[in-house]
Amino acid sequence: MGTTTPPRTLAEALRARGDESLAGLLRARPDLLSPVPNDITQLATRAGTRASVVRALEHLDRFALQTAEALAVAPDPAPYDTLLALLTGDGQDDGDGRDDAGAAITAALPTALTTLREQALVWGEDTGLHLVRTARELLAPSPQHPSPTGLGPTVSEATAGMSPGRLQEILADAGLPATHDPVSAVAALAGLFTDRTRMAELLDTAPVEALSVLDRLVWGPPYGEVTPNPAPPVQWLRDRGLLLPVSTRTVVLPREAALHLRAGRAHRTPEPVPPELVAAAERDPQAVDRAAAGQGFMALSTVEELLKLWNDGGPAILRAGGLSVRELKRAAAALDVTEPVAAFWIELAYAAGLLASDGETDERYAPTPASDEWLDLPAQDRWAHLATAWLAATRTPGLIGGQDAKGRALSTLGPDLDRSAAPEVRRRVLALFASLPPGTAPDPQTLLARLRWERPLRASAAGGPTPQGDASDLRSRIALWTVNDAELLGITGRGALSSQARALLDEGPEAAAARLAPLIPEPLDHVLLQADLTAVAPGPLERPLADMLSVLADVESKGGATVYRFTPGSVRRALDAGRAATDLHAFLATHSRTPVPQPLSYLIDDVARRHGHLRIGAASAYVRCDDEAVLNEILADKRSAALRLRRLAPTVLAAQADPGSLLEGLREMGYAPAAESAEGDVLITRAGARRTPPRTPPTPVPEGPPVPDATLLTAAVRAIRAGDTAARAVHRESADAGSATAGSLPRTTAAETLATVQAAAMTGSAVWIGYVNADGAASQRVIAPVKVEGGFVTAYDHTADEVRTYPLHRITGVAELADDQAT
Repeated sequence: MGTTTPPRTLAEALRARGDESLAGLLRARPDLLSPVPNDITQLATRAGTRASVVRALEHLDRFALQTAEALAVAPDPAPYDTLLALLTGDGQDDGDGRDDAGAAITAALPTALTTLREQALVWGEDTGLHLVRTARELLAPSPQHPSPTGLGPTVSEATAGMSPGRLQEILADAGLPATHDPVSAVAALAGLFTDRTRMAELLDTAPVEALSVLDRLVWGPPYGEVTPNPAPPVQWLRDRGLLLPVSTRTVVLPREAALHLRAGRAHRTPEPVPPELVAAAERDPQAVDRAAAGQGFMALSTVEELLKLWNDGGPAILRAGGLSVRELKRAAAALDVTEPVAAFWIELAYAAGLLASDGETDERYAPTPASDEWLDLPAQDRWAHLATAWLAATRTPGLIGGQDAKGRALSTLGPDLDRSAAPEVRRRVLALFASLPPGTAPDPQTLLARLRWERPLRASAAGGPTPQGDASDLRSRIALWTVNDAELLGITGRGALSSQARALLDEGPEAAAARLAPLIPEPLDHVLLQADLTAVAPGPLERPLADMLSVLADVESKGGATVYRFTPGSVRRALDAGRAATDLHAFLATHSRTPVPQPLSYLIDDVARRHGHLRIGAASAYVRCDDEAVLNEILADKRSAALRLRRLAPTVLAAQADPGSLLEGLREMGYAPAAESAEGDVLITRAGARRTPPRTPPTPVPEGPPVPDATLLTAAVRAIRAGDTAARAVHRESADAGSATAGSLPRTTAAETLATVQAAAMTGSAVWIGYVNADGAASQRVIAPVKVEGGFVTAYDHTADEVRTYPLHRITGVAELADDQAT
């Protein structure tokens, strides 16, 4: 009276949980919701599948995982005290010279055990803890998959195929009394290894070389190879059962003996407390914000320059997808960055929806219509857009230049760059940055150590967990790339997290943009013209001014101030874009804080005087000019031979080259021709005319099922509870109801079904039905009929917690609930 019976199965343990606890399980393991289980039994079965258990183990921190590993080598079930002893040891000196931090383990174990219970990896009371069978199989030792603890099989498991005679020999050499019962013999040997006093006496008689062999095996791997005639120290260990045969050439140190040598510890170094983040430097928070803002502005400038670079049509797409190495080098040179950094900016623009494929037959990359909208935003909003896209992107530019699983090179904008873990790692890295005081830059190595403690496992090729202890694992590499990318993007400044990035993580893009706005310099409406045909922009320029200046001049250098250089080619480019010489003079006079230098005015007038003097059209191509002397000069020039010109009229030359080649050829000869249309009008070429059709940014590849929201969790728990009630419903037996039992579909005739649901509708009682839907899927439901007419029954479905209508012909049968369940 007053006591509860311990659960006998995982299903019973889950059934005893409250709704909040079940919701917590589904939140921690969302794969269990795909689809929603019919009842608790199906939920427990799904929670024990290999794929689901592996995914759950991968999300454990190191100490929770060590707790599960200790349970995997403990008896099943294991009392709480046994588990604690495996983690803290028995207090004896194992010769390792290490403080086992027993107090910290004792304090941390209840939390770790609660985590394992909440995720349905452990069930049962503290008097008998059960690790789910699949987790035990994954973490328990075997020759193919050694235990993460480094422990081998038990004496019972290692001697399973040993002959009784051999067992008797081992007992005799170990000084144990003979017994003809193999079970008793195995128990006696295991008892010797677990008795500290007798085990110490046995080891005192061991040769020094034998103890050296044990030292090599004690912390794993516990398996070793032996020759047909082993050395005397090895033979001594074999004779006394301290090494048991696995095969003709392999021996193993049994678990009980290893635990004695380890002073009872399952792990050499238990880690109940996460590694502490160490500060590499402490800086002024305001200096950090300013540095991050400056780098963020540089990021905007770089992306804008990339869009301009591909404004009239970017590079062609490789047949296998992505950007060629040559085009990446070309982009890196144009942006004045290294190739890996150029790949990062290209991938970021793609992830933000600013670049995409144009979808043409000759497929190329080009800016999207969304890029024009992005360019019109204030600088702080443009930065927030890029930062948000970077946080959510699963594409990982750091992989570029490596190889995929088939040995093919990974290219920029190519396939196979998505890594579903990237967003979670980025956010976790930034969260660790944010955990430090403002202005503090963490040490990267302690950052990696903390991440490895939080997620120590990675799925192996065989589907099981494998430890990751160095920076070669993907999670650590993504973390290092995140640190570098955050500095490039202006998330961090001088190695510390900026306040605008903290606002982005805590409050969203709008708050981050508001925090960044005061730190970004106001765009200028002027430049400083100099006598050496250059213009200096002492800061960021307003967009119309920057756009016009990028056409009229070439960027010579960047930095705190941008230097533009005017050349005949750049002036001709502006004239080709439809600007007249008077427009250029007026533009410079309006936007220069210094007088327009006379050499620059002469340059504009000289290029304008010659611009359009020659006209290029399609013949294949032709040249026409009112000045016959100019045409004579062109024909006499040896450099025009490749154009294959001939005179058609005093003022017209025909060429075999196409108009574009003819135009470029004459420009290289020093002339300033202009292209014309079929009507004889000068063709104006405007920059930035090529755009892709509307494109959506690439969708990030999720890491497993999405985390369900509160509404879905509530509905799922309600459905599972109701389904469990239906599956376990006790119904009244009737003569015609057949042998329906709990869990099977009831079977009744159509007349009996109709009569029963009509009676239930009149009395307002609930009934148990079997139902087959249009797809042929069978299910059990508990319903309270409200109305029965026209071949349909309208009822409140307790399973779905809503009113539904069911065709009577799809109901296989109906049974009344027992009196204690009908209310």
